[in-house]
Amino acid sequence: MPKEDQPANDRPRGKHAATPTGPELVPLPGSSRGPAPQAIHLAAGAPGADAYLDDQQIEVTVVLRRAKPVPEGALAARMTKAELAEYGASPNDVELVTKTLTGLGATVSDTDAASRRLRVAGTVELLCTIFGTRLQMVTSVAPNQEPVTHRHRTGSLSVPAELDGVITAVLGLDDRPASRPQFHVAPALATSSSYTPLELGLVYDFPAGTDGSGQTIAILELGGGFGQADLDAYFAGLGMTGPTVTAVGVDGGVNVPGQDPQGADGEVLLDIEVAGALAPGAAIKVYFAPNTDAGFLDALSQAAHDAPTPAAISISWGLNEDEWTEQARAAFDAALEDAALLGATATAAAGDNGSADGSADGRNHADFPASSPHALACGGTRLSADPATGKVSAETVWNNSASSATGGGVSDAFPLPPWQAHVKVKSGSGHPAAPAGRAVPDVAAVADPQTGYQVRVDGVDMVIGGTSAVAPLWAALIARFAQSAGHGFGQLQPALYKNVKTGHRTPGFRDVTKGSNGGYHATVGFDACTGLGVPDGTALLALLTR
Repeated sequence: MPKEDQPANDRPRGKHAATPTGPELVPLPGSSRGPAPQAIHLAAGAPGADAYLDDQQIEVTVVLRRAKPVPEGALAARMTKAELAEYGASPNDVELVTKTLTGLGATVSDTDAASRRLRVAGTVELLCTIFGTRLQMVTSVAPNQEPVTHRHRTGSLSVPAELDGVITAVLGLDDRPASRPQFHVAPALATSSSYTPLELGLVYDFPAGTDGSGQTIAILELGGGFGQADLDAYFAGLGMTGPTVTAVGVDGGVNVPGQDPQGADGEVLLDIEVAGALAPGAAIKVYFAPNTDAGFLDALSQAAHDAPTPAAISISWGLNEDEWTEQARAAFDAALEDAALLGATATAAAGDNGSADGSADGRNHADFPASSPHALACGGTRLSADPATGKVSAETVWNNSASSATGGGVSDAFPLPPWQAHVKVKSGSGHPAAPAGRAVPDVAAVADPQTGYQVRVDGVDMVIGGTSAVAPLWAALIARFAQSAGHGFGQLQPALYKNVKTGHRTPGFRDVTKGSNGGYHATVGFDACTGLGVPDGTALLALLTR
């Protein structure tokens, strides 16, 4: 792990810092974070300023270590919830953390040992004392480039000394937005062609005789909402009966439709309509959570451990992996591992801002959670096809500009997984070379808003693109695979990559060999723009189930 930017005993002590009468503290590895973009401390007397912050009641998510490490090779088989519980938090750790935190005056409002999480409540002053930090109210620029007011901290956290090594993450003290939706609304008159999800089912040869019946698709949302009238009108327009869609609230998140058609509502309805049209027999559960690191993790954990276990978890939100704290990234990756161990496949959008992932530092960045080896990273293409027959005349890497192009590249947070040991990526004018870390994306489908998806948002028909459309498309395909196979697949990549040969098309995929996302170029076989390619659904199902 990298060294913390500022050790606990060197952090400035102020209004919300640990006091000499507080508990003995030790640093929490991986908790260091820098200032939010363009953060400005709210002046005294300004609405939402610090005046009453001390007494404000808040809740945070505390993550504990596993009782024992997950064995190597465990992802090759599915676990029951009872089996996975052996790798949750130990009863002794839960008891120790609960006793310690409540003894200091905090309240443990919820405990989930299986997912190793406690929800802990208290005043800002108390929680800052327990975790060795200080909070201020600031305005900053959110990942969607809009101004936002939130609690803010910099530097590292600490934990009571008796909990050293037991607590692995404390999330939610700083509640800055943790992610952005990965979608683009097509500008008026800029669309050259567009497709319904049913037409894309033909293009990508979704297997006949399947519709996702008996399966569940979980969708994570960090804002927005959907109205049933929109869904009824949309699916009726496709000449079909839509799926059953249920909203699930997490950490106070709720389904709030009709507020943001060009923003979060567009993401929510895009996800539901794509997944629902392509897997209408599946039950769809939409988990709404606050857009914070705690909310994002809690939504994923609740979906992964829910009953029944979903066949797929669609994630259309993400952010440059280097903008996550190490503790949050590790906790989220462990939750993705839980999902895979239970048989759920997480499909994650690889980003919509090219190889730089929206960063202005001149470097390439992978998007997280897509860069986790426990997520199926979904990249994007530009498509020209006959919607009536599904015949493709051209499919290339999606790249209209630096702010409208598929993400993809090489992670600097996760090492190269063994199932990618034989892939190569091409960057610049050099020859393809082995990547230094986890390469993304794994798979792709159409994402260009100029050749995007016909959807309905807040009563308006529109065309939307983005890799956030690819995540629910692949989630629907996996739900149909699970229906046919009679089980979920969990971590799919070992099976997808085992037939990869450098310079050759991968069986079960149609290769995309033209285009670039800025820093990386498409090649024959795997590349860091569209991964293994776009699905040949029927052929891929045969490979996975033979």
